[in-house]
Amino acid sequence: MSNSLKGIDLNLLVTLDALLIEHNVTRAAERLHLSQPGVSVQLSRLRELFGDPLLLPGPRGMRPTARADGLREPLRQALAALQQVVAPSNPFDPALANQSWRVAAFDYGALTILVPALEMLRAAAPAARLAIVQSLPSQVARKAEQGDIDLAFMTGAEAPLDLHRRTLFTERYVLAGRAGHPHLQSPPSLATFCQLDHVIVSPEGGGFHGATDTVLAEQGMTRRVSLSVPGFLLLGAVLTSTDLVAMVPRRLVCGNDALQVVEPPLDVPGFEMLMLWPERVHRDQAHQWLREHIARSV
Repeated sequence: MSNSLKGIDLNLLVTLDALLIEHNVTRAAERLHLSQPGVSVQLSRLRELFGDPLLLPGPRGMRPTARADGLREPLRQALAALQQVVAPSNPFDPALANQSWRVAAFDYGALTILVPALEMLRAAAPAARLAIVQSLPSQVARKAEQGDIDLAFMTGAEAPLDLHRRTLFTERYVLAGRAGHPHLQSPPSLATFCQLDHVIVSPEGGGFHGATDTVLAEQGMTRRVSLSVPGFLLLGAVLTSTDLVAMVPRRLVCGNDALQVVEPPLDVPGFEMLMLWPERVHRDQAHQWLREHIARSV
């Protein structure tokens, strides 16, 4: 990038614009609410800057040189663009918004946070667009700062520390299986729980150990984990079509008539679900509106 603007007082360009409009130092000074000697000093600096007299004495005031005539329109456009940059932004109007937001969420965050927010989002900002993408927790902060992600939903345990955060809710685990499951007509004992065939969600793929297994190990016990799946959507299909059971976040199965849900016989710590965003959009009015809208929807 050129450094031709380095050291230039931008007020000089405002003065030049006034001089090219008025062709008179006194009238330019009045337009700028400056003294006539002050504008004369600035004109001298402008002549030195451009290496051109810019304005020459004439019979009816001052007349611009060819260089000054060539500067007139691009200078006016540049000052107008600069004014737009520094002017206060208009209040965000979701009804007129056409933003496209990229949101990082695995299926649990999408199902429990974004799906409930979609109807209100579509009604309030019909021309806005939302892209739901997946990103490994270790990559979220970098992608957010680079502009690849505008918002992310993660658990407190995996959320990067260098992003802004807001807790949306605290989740707890329940035991779920298909409706009519013979061992879930009432909460099972811990011994029965361990003998059931379990399915576990492993977002990284292929894992057979989770928070439940950590709690069991502290009590010297283990359970039978027969299946590992990469996401909660597949988990739901497995639970409704087999006798496998799973420890699942309550929000995923609450109100699902196809599943039998009971309290587990052991206390597995829940988790906080966070909304995360980078500093680059922290004060953006549209992004603030999106965050508040989502927070109200959960």
